[in-house]
Amino acid sequence: FIEGSLSRADIQLVAIVEPDRRLSKQYATRYHIDSALLFTDLEEMLRKIKPEAVATFTSTFDHRKVVETCSRYGVHVMMEKPLAVSMEHARAIEKAAAKGNIEVLVNYETTWYPSNRAAGRMILNDQAIGDIRRIVVHDGHRGPKEIGCQPEFLKWLTDPVLNGGGALTDFGCYGADLMTWLMGGKRPLSVTAVTQQIKPAVYPKVDDEATIVLAYPKATGIIQASWNWPFDRKDMEIYGLKGLIYTVRRDSLRVRLGENAEGVLAAPALAPPESDPLSYLEAVVRGKTPPAGLSSLEVNMTVTEILDAARLSAKTGKTVKLRQ
Repeated sequence: FIEGSLSRADIQLVAIVEPDRRLSKQYATRYHIDSALLFTDLEEMLRKIKPEAVATFTSTFDHRKVVETCSRYGVHVMMEKPLAVSMEHARAIEKAAAKGNIEVLVNYETTWYPSNRAAGRMILNDQAIGDIRRIVVHDGHRGPKEIGCQPEFLKWLTDPVLNGGGALTDFGCYGADLMTWLMGGKRPLSVTAVTQQIKPAVYPKVDDEATIVLAYPKATGIIQASWNWPFDRKDMEIYGLKGLIYTVRRDSLRVRLGENAEGVLAAPALAPPESDPLSYLEAVVRGKTPPAGLSSLEVNMTVTEILDAARLSAKTGKTVKLRQ
């Protein structure tokens, strides 16, 4: 993110807030950032710099504090997924955003996949496969420690309070986001989840495997979130009355309509501001495009509700029905 923001003409990096001075100095040296841009306190930075927007990569637990602070200064926020550790935090974020008249966006890597957007157009605009009957989303990798995540990140990512869970939160949010979007913003009727600790010696405090089932009136969503996949994956299968769309890669889809042979389609590249998070943030902040869809606060309130229900279901062993 830092490297990307430094190389763009339409974005200016005006400050970095990091309480750990050693860590901020390390990155400042790596990316040749002026030490005058480094702060240890968010509020001090907001007072002195007066930025247009803040991109936050704190623990999920701290998202609430970041938004509440930024709202007092009228500064928009884009956060790395997910929105919040609980509905209590999500509602506080929603309240602060309204009070400060700021936009709150949630960044998912999968939002910028051309294959996902192509699937969305085929389903939501073209009705290519008819009404959705089943969505299966696979997200994850071999595990954050196994793939070499930095210790500063790993420390809170594997903390049940700071992250709200393990794989269920880390990768379950992707499926909940995509399903809510593809279902036109509809909330599921119920959520059923099973979590496991396949590697308790590596991740003693959180789950590393989660399966979440969402029941809609005429459709089913299955989220498979794992820190145990043999390879990195973020793909989904969408089954409708008339066919199947499988976003097997970032830039291509497999499509089968009825009894016809399956075909592979190349997904067209996304045009700005829908092409990447920084372009989208700039467009929303400057009023060029309204926040909607995968990154929107509205969709991500539902995502948080789904994850909250999934945690409760996994804990109690029971299906959780959502208030309608």
